[in-house]
Amino acid sequence: MNARLDHLVVMADTLAQGVAWCEATLGVTPAPGGQHPLFGTHNRLLAIGTPRYPGAYLELIAIDPGAAGADEARRTRWFDMDDAALRERVRRHGPQLIHWVARVPDVAQSCAALARLGIDRGEILQASRLTPRGLLQWQIAVRADGRRLFDGTLPTLIQWGAVHPADSLPASGVSLQVLRLGHPDAATLTHALARLGLGDVATTASAEPSLHAELLTPRGPVRI
Repeated sequence: MNARLDHLVVMADTLAQGVAWCEATLGVTPAPGGQHPLFGTHNRLLAIGTPRYPGAYLELIAIDPGAAGADEARRTRWFDMDDAALRERVRRHGPQLIHWVARVPDVAQSCAALARLGIDRGEILQASRLTPRGLLQWQIAVRADGRRLFDGTLPTLIQWGAVHPADSLPASGVSLQVLRLGHPDAATLTHALARLGLGDVATTASAEPSLHAELLTPRGPVRI
């Protein structure tokens, strides 16, 4: 299905803390991002693309305390960001890589492929945000309960419109070398990834779910 890694998701307790973590850990300041009114979050972005991962970027995301609208009128946040245990872990231990997103040419077709394996990737939503270069638009599959699947190791699926966020990101000097996934049910996870065309993602069986990225940075190799 020609899916490819689109971006890594690093959750922070606040966006300011996410920026400080990026500067301290990766040695660079992330570029401006935007707000997600549908989910009450906001982000900053960092280009990490390579020939192996073209157009890849890192998303620093946090709950937006200035989000407009009543909390009860908002959807459950994506990426398990309303999960109390996850929020407490991020609050205690700092920003963490919690998930990844895969870019697909046809999100409906990709969701149907997972459904045939008994995996409900969620409702396909139309989303957008304003950027200095205009409106960025995409379709994304998000469950009503906001859950990541396979403890965050099975990616959320996204289909971009005519413009991709990495098109306007400045070079950062940071490059993604490899994404490594571990899960107790690695066989099912590997099968699902293969159905999406992501059979080359490094996946191993592990007692506990794990998600790690290896990056080259101005400070040398970094594993997050």
